Amino acid sequence: MKVAILIPALNEAATIAGIVSGVGRYGTPIVVDDGSVDGTDARAEAAGATVVRHPATHGYDAALATGFAAAEAMGIGGVVTFDADGQFDPAAVDRVLAPLRQGSVELVLGVRVRPARVGEWLFSEYARLRFDIPDILCGVKAFAISVYRAHRWAPERKSVNTALALAAVRAGRPFTLVPVAVRPRLGHPRFGGMWRANRRLLGALAGAVVDDLIRR
Repeated sequence: MKVAILIPALNEAATIAGIVSGVGRYGTPIVVDDGSVDGTDARAEAAGATVVRHPATHGYDAALATGFAAAEAMGIGGVVTFDADGQFDPAAVDRVLAPLRQGSVELVLGVRVRPARVGEWLFSEYARLRFDIPDILCGVKAFAISVYRAHRWAPERKSVNTALALAAVRAGRPFTLVPVAVRPRLGHPRFGGMWRANRRLLGALAGAVVDDLIRR
């Protein structure tokens, strides 16, 4: 199976080269530079990534949508989403890929020890109660490309990398959970300050609940 590691990045020049080098042993790194102004794109390319550039910042989910489309065009069979901020050990890619390579599932969800914000806790509780998924917001997920093809509308949603996974789960596609460790983040949080982050997370939760009600 050809695998891509999809890494949305906005001003992550301090960490992106190390991330690309670390995950590159497991597949093709695709970095979607979402309008960075600090040379993230050049460092990612120098480290060996395929780089797709947004001329302006469109947001995390838009970067994911661009990356999934690029992976499909490259004939990729499986996509692992991965954060650019250095919080996850690149070895987590190998752990989430293992069940996908075995062919028993189409979706693998990374699970962290605990959520970091109030919005994350609420979203996690919704997913746990509704789908028995304890950490739907973990940035490390592995998707068979068939999931993207069936639900390609989902990455366009402002869902913080949850809409595609939830669409797959609602459709009854087989999935599994894999624990992943979290390291301290270098630099500023991806979602900004606590208030802004919680607002975005709660907005994504509201969208997930609406989708759930529509499809029940």
